[in-house]
Amino acid sequence: MKTTLILIGKTDGKLYQSAIDDYASRISHYMPFNIKVIPDIKNTRALSEEQQKEREGNLILENVQPQDCLVLLDEHGEELRSIEFARWLGKRQVAGRNLVFVIGGPYGFSEAVYKRAEAMVSLSRMTFSHQMVRLIFAEQLYRACTILKGEKYHHE
Repeated sequence: MKTTLILIGKTDGKLYQSAIDDYASRISHYMPFNIKVIPDIKNTRALSEEQQKEREGNLILENVQPQDCLVLLDEHGEELRSIEFARWLGKRQVAGRNLVFVIGGPYGFSEAVYKRAEAMVSLSRMTFSHQMVRLIFAEQLYRACTILKGEKYHHE
């Protein structure tokens, strides 16, 4: 099973990118993991929010294979504690399908992406910048890996 994180636009700020790279490296010790960055849509001022979501959605779906399990990181998704997320991840790993997590653009996801998704996970009821969400998710994915292996990173 391979796990991919799809992002819209590059990560701004060296501190965020450095921390994300660190967690990505750590995650790779537990599972095949990569981050796919979809470039920002150009000339967005000429597009409505819906048009921007449509274009981003098409690019997201081009990077998802039919057999992949698509999981959206979305404010309306299921909120899980870290241990619950680890169990959720463990069940998906046993199924053996590739997992594709997506952090959408500034306006969320197109209807087509919502329809294709098999799950939605929320990291918090609070709103974070997309830059922070990338880091928070990377840390939580790493934490889930350590929980599944019974390592001492998570204290509960």
